[in-house]
Order: sequence, then structure tokens, then C-alpha cells
Amino acid sequence: MTDTTARVRELNLYRQYFDLVAAGAKTIEVRVKYPHLADLAAGDVIRFRIKGTNETCEVKVKRVTKYLDFEALLDGEGSANINPTATREQQLANIRTIYPPEKEALGALAIEIQRTALDGWR
Repeated sequence: MTDTTARVRELNLYRQYFDLVAAGAKTIEVRVKYPHLADLAAGDVIRFRIKGTNETCEVKVKRVTKYLDFEALLDGEGSANINPTATREQQLANIRTIYPPEKEALGALAIEIQRTALDGWR
């Protein structure tokens, strides 16, 4: 028998990005290719949380694509899908502030997400 229950991952997200996800404006989440995300796949659910709060927002993973670095990811996914309020250059600087070079060296993940109605946000 196959288990068709979606796996739920909990990940922290900064307020500015959380608000974009909750509004449906951010459709690509950027993460470093950490081992705990290695098996993230289409159909999984991510519950984003603003650290230190009870605010959550659930999304369904539509696709996960691996890139060598953040520049390749931005080129491949289009910066407007990652953050429609910032230029490509601003986004690259912001991402690299969050993830230093040794983290970027692990590789980058573009996680295509779609808002769900599971958590009451619309």
C-alpha cells in the first residue's frame, strides 16, 4: 500500500517574505541545499512560520529545482517570482546576506510553491 499523505515541513521565514507568500505574490522560495531538504518533493506541504510568533502560512510544493548557486537560480527562475518588490541585484544581495558563501557552496534550491487554503489565509 502506498502512503499518499503529504509530508509537512516547518520552515521559518522573515516577515517581508512571509507576507509575499501569504499574498500569493512569491511563487519561488529560495533555500540552500541542506541535507534535511534533500528529499523535499512536489506534493509536500511547507508550513512557513515567522520565528517567535504563531503566524503560519501553508503552501504546497509544486516543484523543486537544484542550482549550483544563487545567480544561476535567479537567472533560471526569474527574479519577479522570488520577490516582485526587489530588483535581481537587490535579491542576490539579500539572499547572500542570509546565506554566506560556505552555505551557497552547498547548492541552491528553487522551490515552486502554491498557496493552500488549509490555514485560513487567502
